[in-house]
Amino acid sequence: MYEGVVQDLIDELGRLPGIGPKGAQRIAFHLLAADSADVRRLAEVLVEVKQKARFCAVCGNVSEEEQCRICRDPRRDPSQICVVEESKDVQAIERTKEFRGRYHVLGGAISPLEGIGPEQLRIRELIQRLENGEVTEIILAMDPNIEGDATAAYLTRMLRPMGLRVTRLASGLPVGGDLEYADEVTLGRAFAGRRNAGE
Repeated sequence: MYEGVVQDLIDELGRLPGIGPKGAQRIAFHLLAADSADVRRLAEVLVEVKQKARFCAVCGNVSEEEQCRICRDPRRDPSQICVVEESKDVQAIERTKEFRGRYHVLGGAISPLEGIGPEQLRIRELIQRLENGEVTEIILAMDPNIEGDATAAYLTRMLRPMGLRVTRLASGLPVGGDLEYADEVTLGRAFAGRRNAGE
């Protein structure tokens, strides 16, 4: 335990996701040793992001305007919506340059243990987006874990009766991966998602 504000800083940093006590301590001492101008700039950016950042009124992605740049882009295919858990997933898919449709950010995944059910996610907003009949395919890009699988199964049951094509991203072995290092779940998904050679 450190004194006063140093311990307060460590405690606050430790509340951030992915930062444990040792990481929080390292960051705190880095900030203590950093130039005052650098720390002030960080503090200003933190305040500014809370003031300016919002969530897109259409898809739920992070934006500084009412609609994000993807929803405003007329070149995007409105017939396809890729449903993701978080805004960071949108950026991951955008980096591939493979998808030219639109997105819908749920704001998480179904997780009964954490008290997150369908009502806590942006599923109602997704259904509203489908009412105009413009969308023909929903691509489910959930994380390949228990929560992602539960969310994808729930959405599939809800969306298929609407006459939409509902697909899910394939999962399995990474490019350059060795079979001997793959876990059973990853290898099992690779077998289940296999396709004809040459496709």
